Amino acid sequence: MPLDIADLRAQFRTAKTDLLNQFQQNRATTASASRLLTQLGRLVDRTLTQLWDSCGMPKGAALVAVGGYGRGELFPHSDIDVLVLLPVVPSVVGDEAITPGVEGFISACWDIGLEIGSSVRSVAECSEEAQRDVTVQTALLESRFICGTRVRFDELQRSNLEHMDVPAFMTAKLLEMRQRHTRYEDTPYSLEPNCKESPGGLRDLQVVLWLARAAQLGRNWAELAKNGLLTAFEARQLQRNEGTLKLIRTRLHQIAGRREDRLVFDLQTAVAESFGYTNTPELRASEALMRRYYWAAKAVTQLNQILILNIEERVRGSQDAPMRRINDRFLDRGGFLEVASDDLYQKDRHAILATFLQLQQDKSLNGLSARTLRALYNARGVMDGAFRRDPVNRAAFMAILKADNGQTHLLRLLNQTSVLGRYLWVFRRIVGQMQHDLFHVYTVDQHILMVVRNMRRFFIPEHAHEYPFCTQLAAEWDKPWLLYVAALFHDVAKGRGGDHSELGGIEVRRFCKEHGIDAEDTRLIEFLVTEHLTMSRVAQKEDLSDPDVIQAFAKRVGNERTLTALYLLTVADIRGTSPKVWNAWKGKLLEDLFKLTLRALGGARPHLDAEIEARKQQARHTLALYFMPDGIEQPLWKTLDTSYFARHDAPDIAWHTRMLWRHVETDKPIVAGRLSSVGEGLQVLVYAPDKADLFARICGYFDRAGFSIQDARIHTSNTGYAIDTFQILSTGHSHHEGVHYRDLIALVETQLAEAAASEQPLHDPSRGRLSRRVKSFPVQPRVSMRPDERAQRWLLTVSASDRSGLLYVIARTLARHQVSVQLAKVSTLGERVEDTFLLTGPTLRQDKIQLTLETELLEALAS
Repeated sequence: MPLDIADLRAQFRTAKTDLLNQFQQNRATTASASRLLTQLGRLVDRTLTQLWDSCGMPKGAALVAVGGYGRGELFPHSDIDVLVLLPVVPSVVGDEAITPGVEGFISACWDIGLEIGSSVRSVAECSEEAQRDVTVQTALLESRFICGTRVRFDELQRSNLEHMDVPAFMTAKLLEMRQRHTRYEDTPYSLEPNCKESPGGLRDLQVVLWLARAAQLGRNWAELAKNGLLTAFEARQLQRNEGTLKLIRTRLHQIAGRREDRLVFDLQTAVAESFGYTNTPELRASEALMRRYYWAAKAVTQLNQILILNIEERVRGSQDAPMRRINDRFLDRGGFLEVASDDLYQKDRHAILATFLQLQQDKSLNGLSARTLRALYNARGVMDGAFRRDPVNRAAFMAILKADNGQTHLLRLLNQTSVLGRYLWVFRRIVGQMQHDLFHVYTVDQHILMVVRNMRRFFIPEHAHEYPFCTQLAAEWDKPWLLYVAALFHDVAKGRGGDHSELGGIEVRRFCKEHGIDAEDTRLIEFLVTEHLTMSRVAQKEDLSDPDVIQAFAKRVGNERTLTALYLLTVADIRGTSPKVWNAWKGKLLEDLFKLTLRALGGARPHLDAEIEARKQQARHTLALYFMPDGIEQPLWKTLDTSYFARHDAPDIAWHTRMLWRHVETDKPIVAGRLSSVGEGLQVLVYAPDKADLFARICGYFDRAGFSIQDARIHTSNTGYAIDTFQILSTGHSHHEGVHYRDLIALVETQLAEAAASEQPLHDPSRGRLSRRVKSFPVQPRVSMRPDERAQRWLLTVSASDRSGLLYVIARTLARHQVSVQLAKVSTLGERVEDTFLLTGPTLRQDKIQLTLETELLEALAS
C-alpha cells in the first residue's frame, strides 16, 4: 500500500507539537531537555525510515545521520543532516538507475516538513572528500545508522578510521576552534553569547568528543573517564554544565520559533521566565539567567582546556616526555608548568598563587599543563577565608601585581581558573555580571580585566602608537602597580545598589590595609576608585573654557601626580567599555582638560586676557602662512567677545577668519567644512544672522543627511550673527560610503546653507530608529535644568536612550520656547546619550516656563 504523504506529514507535525507542548509545560530541567532532544531524534528516525521504505531506494544503500543529528539528539529547529550512502559510485551504474528513488526520497522529506541537508555518496567518495575536507571528516565521525543496508554503514566507519590522520585532524580542529573563539570575541562573557558557538558553548564540548573519537579514546564522557582522561567528578561537572547549555538552547529554539542560538537581548527575558526566574529589586530575571549561563560556560571553558591538553599529550606521546625539575613543587613538561603531585594544593595551599608567580617569572614556560589545570579545578574548595587571609598568599598576589610584566595574562588566567574570584571574594561577586547601561559590551569582570590590559599597555613601548600621550605620561610613572590595583577595583562594587564608586573606595581601602600598602599610596588608589568617573564627566559635560571649571577640577585632584593617574585610568576605562565608545574627539577633550588642569596646578589662577592674546597671536601666525594680508582679521574679530576666544583654540580661530573675512556682514548663511583636525569626521562652520530656531534647523539637516553631532560650539557675535562649529560623524545608516570627502564637504556646504536660510516651519521629528539593545533595556529619560552661579544662563542636562534624530527633538523643543543654545556638549556612550547645553532666554527666568519646558522635553524624549 503506497504511503500517504499528507497523512504522514500530519502525524509528524502532531507528534512533534505534542513533544514540544509537553516540554513547555514541564519544569525546566536538564533531564527534560535531554529527553526531548532524544525523542525528537527518534521521531525523525521513524519518519525517515517510513519514507525510505516507500521510495524504492537502490539495493545495498543505507541512510546515515551525520552532524548534530548523528549524535542522536535534535534541537527543535536544528537542521537534519543525512547521507544517502550508495553501494557504488553513482556514475558507474548510471544516474538513471538511482535518481528516481533518491530524488523521490529527498522530495518526500521536504513535503512532510523535514528540513533536511542531504548528500548522496558512495563509501569511496566519502573517503576521498574526508581526506580533502576536515569538515566532512568531522561529520562522518558522528555518523549513525538509521536504515537500509547495515553493512554499507560499517564499511563507511572502517574506511573513515583507516584514513584518519589523528595529529593532522587535531591540528585542524584546534585551529578551527581558535578562529571561532576569535570570531566570538574570545570570551564566554559576551552580553549576547551564542550558546552553541561562543567560547564555553556546546561546540567546545563537541570538539573534545571529536578529538577523543578520532584518537579512539572514547565516544562519550563516561568512556573518557574510564580511559583516564577525566575524573568521575569532572565527568559529572561536564554532564551538568552540558545539560544547562542544552536546556538553554532548547528553550531558545522554542521561544524564538526558529533556529536561534544567540541569547539576544530580545529573548533573554522570555527565556529567563521560562526557567521560572522573576525580576527582583536586586536582580532582573534576565540577569539571573545570564549569570547561570556564564557560570556554565566558564566551567566548560576550564574543562575543555584540561581535556584538550590531556588528549594532545596522548596523541603526541608527550605524557612520557622527560620533565625538568623546577623545584619541589613544580616541573617543566615541554614548556608547560606541571604540579609535582596531584594533591599539591591540598597539602600546600601557598602553592596555588605560587603557580602563577612561577609562570610569570619563568620565561621558558608557555602555560599550565593539563595536570596543573585539573589540580587547580579540584582545589577550589581549599581557597577559603583562611586562604584569603594568609600573609604568604597576600605577598604572592602583590608580587604578581608588582612584577615587571605579565599582569594582563596572569589576571585573565587567574579569573579563568576561578582563583581570582576565590582570592578576591569581592571580585567573585561580579563574575558574569551583566551591565545594562547601553555602552558596556562586556560583563563587569571582563570589563575590569580589559581596563587593566589598557593600563598595562600604557607601559609597553610596543603599544606607544595606540596611546602616544598616555605612554609619554606612563614613562615617568614610578609605581605602575598602583594603577593596576585602581583598575582592578574601579567597578568591583557594581550591582549592589548605591554608588559603586563610593562602595569600591571602601573595598579598595580594605584591600590596601590587608596587603600592607602605605598610607600615601592607599589615599591615591582610593581617590582613583572613588573619582574614576569625574574626569570623563567634566571633560564631556562642562565648559572647559570656563576658568572656574578648571580651577574647581584642579582643586579636586590636588596635584600633578593624582591628575596623571586619574587621566590614565579614565582613558583606560573608556577604551575598555566598547570599541564604539572611544573616539578621537573624546580623546581631545580629556587631553585638553589634563593640560588646562596641569597649568592651573602649576601656579596661580590662569590669566584669561594673556591666554586670549596668545591665541590671537598664534592665529595671526597661521593666517600669515596662508598669505593673508596683515589686519585682515580685524573686521571679524571686532564683533567677537572674550567668550568666543576662550572657547576656541588658535587653529579654529584662524580657520573661521579665513572663511569669513569677506562675509562679516551678510544676509545669507555661510557654511564651510573641512576634515576634522581631531580624528575621523568633518568640522563644519555655520555663520548666519542669528534666530531662535537656527540650532534646530542645523540639527534637523544633520539628522536627515545621516550625520551624528559629536560636539557643537555655539556663539553669537556682538552684531547678532551666529558663528557655530560642529564636529560631525557619518552614521551607520547614511549613504556616504564611498563618497570622496571633497564631494561630501561640498554637498554639506550647499545643503546646510539652504536649510539654515529656510523660513519654512520646522519639520516634525522622524520616528528615530531604536536598536534591539535599547528596546530591551531602555533608559528612563532624565532632564535637569539649573541656573549658573550668576543666574544669567541655564545648564540643561539630558540623559536618554540614543536614537537617530534625538538632538533635533531637543533643539526643536527649545526653539519653540525661544530659548537659545550657547554651548552644546554631546556625549554618546554606546547607545546612551548624556548631552549638556548652556541656554539663554528671557523666558527661562519664569518658573512656570521652566517646568513646561522640562515636561515637554521629557515627553519628547520618551516618545
